[in-house]
Parts: sequence; C-alpha cells; structure tokens
Amino acid sequence: MSSNLMAHLVANYPDENTAFTVAKSLVAGGASILEIQLPFSDPNADGPLIQNACSLTLEKGFKTKDAFNFIKKVHNAFPEITIYIMSYGSLAFTPGIRNFCKTASECGVKGMIIPDLPFDNDEGLTQACKEFGMENIPVAAYGMSDERLCKMTSFGFKHIYAALRAGITGTQTKIDDSTLDFIKKVSAGGAKVYGGFGIQNGEQSKILSPYVDAVVAGSVFVKIVSETKSLDELAAKITAKARELTN
Repeated sequence: MSSNLMAHLVANYPDENTAFTVAKSLVAGGASILEIQLPFSDPNADGPLIQNACSLTLEKGFKTKDAFNFIKKVHNAFPEITIYIMSYGSLAFTPGIRNFCKTASECGVKGMIIPDLPFDNDEGLTQACKEFGMENIPVAAYGMSDERLCKMTSFGFKHIYAALRAGITGTQTKIDDSTLDFIKKVSAGGAKVYGGFGIQNGEQSKILSPYVDAVVAGSVFVKIVSETKSLDELAAKITAKARELTN
C-alpha cells in the first residue's frame, strides 16, 4: 500500500528559485500535501536543520509577504495539491489572525498548523479558518496528558497533527506499540491523523501509513537542500526521497 505524504519545506529556503524546485520535486515524487513553513526567528518545535534554514532565509531579508507570494506561485503551478501553512503564533498575530487567514486563503492555502496556539485558546484561529474555507490543524504532543488529549479530540477537528515523540524535529523516530497507541488516542474522536516528527525513510513510512491519513516528513528534505548545490541534483534527490516515502 502506498503512503500519502505531507512534505514540509521552508518558504524561500535558501532562495525562492531553489525552494520552488523543491516544491516541484516533492510533487513529482508523490507528495499530496505541501506543508510550507514561514521562516521564524524562534521556532521552538524545530530541530537544528530547520532552525538553520529559517535563520539563513531571515538573514536575506525574508518577509511574511514573500512567503505568501511563494505559496501563490506553488498553488498556481499545482492547484490540485493541498497546501498548509506551518507557522508560529506571532507571525499570524501581528497582522491580526483574521487578516492572516484571509490572505492565506487567497493564496490557495487550505489549512493552518500553528503549534504554539493551543486548540482551546487559539486567539480565534479556528473560527477565522472556517470563515475563509480552511481548517485549523492542532498539534497533539506525545507527552500530552490523556485528559487534555481527550479534550482536543472532542473539539471536532477534521485533522490532528500527531507529533510522534517528545522533543524537536530532525532526529529519527522509532515507531513502536506506544507510538501506535498514541495515534489511536489522537483519532479516537473521529479526526484523521497526520503523523510525523523524525520520519526519514521508507521503512518508517510503511509501518506508519496504515494508521495515519498522511505521513509527515520535513527535516529529511531540508537536510538534502542544505547539502546539495546543483539544482538538477537537488531535484533528483528530493524526488527520489519523496518516492521512497510514498511507495
């Protein structure tokens, strides 16, 4: 059985042209969802690879409006691909949550993943998403108490992002019975689950895919970008890794 893949990339990293090559290559490799991260100065859920990608992009003068222009370009090129924004609360809060969601929807975004806005105190994010035809996708942390997790699953979210272990992204995750038990708890209220954090190879993806709506992978692609200079070589490597994770 093939796996649905939600592939993460950092907008405009290391520049817009390279990032667009990454997006094209992820789609060519079978990704059905692109999770596009807005570079942020203090990304508390991200490991060193993504932190570094964000820092390098910000150093070049990146602004949030640049990300929206990039997202619009990707959406126009691949209108059939679902695009989610991954960001942090302050970037959405600065222009106003409603304005942020309105702009995102106009660029073709279908959902928001903002891990530091709690599902039950989200500054109006869920409501704004609904108003503009998007969904808010809350993040269920591996260490979350059963009581809080049960509360989250009762809120009627269509999808929940399950962070499959504690800590930050980037190091490999071992998928075992406790991982699968956590996914079952996350889906108990009827939400479909996106499962990620440390997914790096096809073996992990095959184990995980029967239990989730999509396997999420990010740092593995950012690592390839950071190590590859030639655009042709980058396209080939990203496409191959995406295929590995979807087959």
